[in-house]
Amino acid sequence: MTSWQGPSHVRAGGRSDLLLLCDHATCAVPPELDQLGLPEEALRRHIGWDIGALAVAERLAERFDAPLIHCGTSRLVVDPNREPGGGTLILAQSDNVFVPGNEQVTNVERARRIARYHRPYHDEIARYLDATTAMGRRPRVVSIHSFEPQLAEILRPWPIGVLWKQGREPVAGLIEALVATGVQVGDNEPYDGRVAIGYTLEHHAMPRGLPHVLLEVRNDLIADEAGQDAWAERLGQALVRSGWASAPPG
Repeated sequence: MTSWQGPSHVRAGGRSDLLLLCDHATCAVPPELDQLGLPEEALRRHIGWDIGALAVAERLAERFDAPLIHCGTSRLVVDPNREPGGGTLILAQSDNVFVPGNEQVTNVERARRIARYHRPYHDEIARYLDATTAMGRRPRVVSIHSFEPQLAEILRPWPIGVLWKQGREPVAGLIEALVATGVQVGDNEPYDGRVAIGYTLEHHAMPRGLPHVLLEVRNDLIADEAGQDAWAERLGQALVRSGWASAPPG
């Protein structure tokens, strides 16, 4: 069983111009919620977290000596990348799996989960960005996610997706750098960022006018350490070549 270690986690960085985020980093459920009534194997599916995403984010953070902030709670408890007042914040069913612990969530319980598991993560992000921008720095915000190769009957062939909302130009170089590595790149795939790029970037990066991008890696490619190493290397090179990140020291 994946042990819950707190609502948010911060890896301090050096002078990197990146801020790495991982919303769906873990499938951990706080003990008082009794795994939401689900077996461990269900929580470890993509419905509980973004498989491999945190491992890739950690490798990038180490590569660039960059700060990394990640949520410490499964998305099934409360989705940190959803608006607190939205209808998809707490799901009673996900990918045809019923979640017993979410079937009759009261307004009181909803508010408790937001305060205990959702808000602390966003407070950490806001605290970091407020402090760095106050010093005149403008970090580039990179959010790392992963996605299923197939959802329902829909095949998703892209190894990597680059999601953008406010215009393609800021991420065009990153897309081109990834294409140059020989992979098929989903340009606003498998999700269209113009429709919904998620609460985290909309709430933190956009109001501050900060460069931002959401990267989606297909989870079968980063399910083991070899894949995580390979994709962190590919993403790291592309971030540097596109000017999204400075080359790591040494």
